[in-house]
Amino acid sequence: MLYVVKFAVSLKKKTMKNLPLIDLYSDYLLTNFRLSTATGMSEMLDNSYSHDQISRFLAQPTLDQKDYWKSVKPLVRKIEQANGVICIDDFIVPKPHSTMNDMITYHFDHTQGHNVKGFNIISFLYSSPNTIGESIQLPIAYEIVTKPIKFIDEKTKKQKRKSIITKNELMRERLKFLTLRNKVKYRYVTWDTWFSSAENFELVEKKLNKYFVAAIKANRKVALSWEEKLQGKFYRIDELEIQTGSRIEVWIKGLSFPVYLTKQIFKNKDGSTGVLYLVSNDKELTYEEQITIYQIRWKVEEFHKSAKQNASLGKSPTKYEVTQSNHIFCSMIAVCKLELLKIKHRKNHFAIKAQLYIKAVKAAFEELQSLKSIDKIPISQTQQTMPLLA
Repeated sequence: MLYVVKFAVSLKKKTMKNLPLIDLYSDYLLTNFRLSTATGMSEMLDNSYSHDQISRFLAQPTLDQKDYWKSVKPLVRKIEQANGVICIDDFIVPKPHSTMNDMITYHFDHTQGHNVKGFNIISFLYSSPNTIGESIQLPIAYEIVTKPIKFIDEKTKKQKRKSIITKNELMRERLKFLTLRNKVKYRYVTWDTWFSSAENFELVEKKLNKYFVAAIKANRKVALSWEEKLQGKFYRIDELEIQTGSRIEVWIKGLSFPVYLTKQIFKNKDGSTGVLYLVSNDKELTYEEQITIYQIRWKVEEFHKSAKQNASLGKSPTKYEVTQSNHIFCSMIAVCKLELLKIKHRKNHFAIKAQLYIKAVKAAFEELQSLKSIDKIPISQTQQTMPLLA
């Protein structure tokens, strides 16, 4: 458990706004199986910290990305490699019954095709291959999407909210910071079609000098040569004859450099056939390598699921933005701890959480037997056959 211990120490020594409760609260989020409350944590700790102390901890000045980087930086420096991959995606934590504010509001969920009330978080998951015998996925940054601007929709005449900057702009700023200021070592960045804009591709190629492997929509238009691009001859991607297993050079409309397009055909769970188009600016990649790098992106989906189900990300009843933000901060720290435990014990996040749950159930069962044995009254042999009545 060496890495876990060092991680906890780094929290206490290097996070400027930190209290010792960050370590305890993130542990509480991992061991809790219901709503995460100050009262619940105080009871778990036998009131060694009062309800008010925990509430004040959550209400402290917002723990921001500077604090988060200081917390995870020692780990990042241990696991980062020149061929690392940063997987970028956003996800929504539903909060249908919570009071609306700048953070908890309606966000469009492109996986479901409609608006969902809750938190919208952009995550930056670092995947480091062959670390300590197997790959490790660490959330090295995240951005909470806020919508502070209120306006009246002209069609519905209802009040709505919007962000000051778009999710793509927010993503670009954080990726630039991770690369140019935090000096994170990596070779590839990968994302789904939502982030596959020309501006994002230009950032990675021109300003960051990195490579991308990204999904792209079938209706995007490309030219098959520089000459066709100059002549304005563009074709929809799904109209091209692309052989599976091959890569072709294309020029995306609005992009100043060529990319390499691949087509992957796969089977969905329902038996239907799916088609995935991928582009990369790395000329040296083979078809198999391009597919393999993009498959790493699916790790971010596992991270989102684990954060929600194993780290109590959406289980805080806090009402104010500062307390909600600090709760999210600690949930991200909790996921980092789970990832380290995964490496140490060679169990996935859900297996570790299940192990904790079984231990909790056994402890509850033993406590019940203890309660039943108090002031036990002798009963007849006939009554012993009816344990519930006994």
